[in-house]
Order: sequence, then structure tokens, then C-alpha cells
Amino acid sequence: MDPNQLPLRDLHLPPPVGWWPLAPGWWLVIALLLFGLGWLLLRAWRMRQFRAPRRYAISALAAIEAEYLEHRNPVVLGRQLSLLLRRAMLAYAPRHEVAGLTGDSWLAWLDRDVPVPYFHTDGGKSLLQLPYRDPNSDFSDVDVNALLAAIKMRLATPVGGDR
Repeated sequence: MDPNQLPLRDLHLPPPVGWWPLAPGWWLVIALLLFGLGWLLLRAWRMRQFRAPRRYAISALAAIEAEYLEHRNPVVLGRQLSLLLRRAMLAYAPRHEVAGLTGDSWLAWLDRDVPVPYFHTDGGKSLLQLPYRDPNSDFSDVDVNALLAAIKMRLATPVGGDR
């Protein structure tokens, strides 16, 4: 037989494998990725909710500081700072642990978890006396900047030091 007359045709390859529908392994990978992304988003949202009182307290401190720079009344500043600090600490610590503290025990609790004990210095101790002083008295013994620095440090440092 003549090789030119043989009824041979070219090889026919099967069509290429399509990418759809996906194999079960890929569905598992996609499901795990979506679960992981959802878990990360939930965790970020919860952390943002947990830190909301701290953000609010820091912005309220900035407003109190700006108000003090306008009126320069240390007694009003002391009252506002004392109230802000008490509210902020109640947002993070158990009520039974914080609510009844006064005087030096309150200052000792505020110094807990901060790297430097600011509230046992003169600036921090003025937090106890400042709200109750006569507005017409001499305030040369009060270091307002040290008090503000102590409160900023306390608000910036998490209670318990773990977050």
C-alpha cells in the first residue's frame, strides 16, 4: 500500500480542562479564607469597640485642656479632670475595684500599670486638692502641666497593661 494514500488524520487532543466549576479543594480553601477574614474583621471591630472609651477620654481631655487655656481656672480644671479620670477608669476596671477609692489609695490605683508613678508626685497629688480649693487663692504651688501629663499617661496606658 502506498503510504500517501493511507487514511490517517492528525491527532485530536481533548478540549482543555476548564477552570469552572472549581474542584472541592478550592472551595475549601475559599471557605477557610473567608472564615479567616471574617474572624479578623470581627476581632478588629471588637478591639475598636473596646478602645472607644479611651479615644473618647483622650479627645475629652484635649477639649478640657483647650478650655483651661481660655479661662485659666485651675479649680474648674481640677474638677473636670477628676471627673474625666474617674469615668475613664470605670470604663475599664471593675466598678467594685475603682468606685470606692479615694485619697492616696486612688492615686496608688492610678499609678498601677504605668511605667513611672506620676500620681505620687506633686503634679499628680494636686488632683486630690485642686477641685476643692478656693478659686481666689494662690495657685503657684500647682503644676498644671505635670497634672495634665500624668492624666495623659494614665489614659494612654491600658488598665492591666495587656491590651
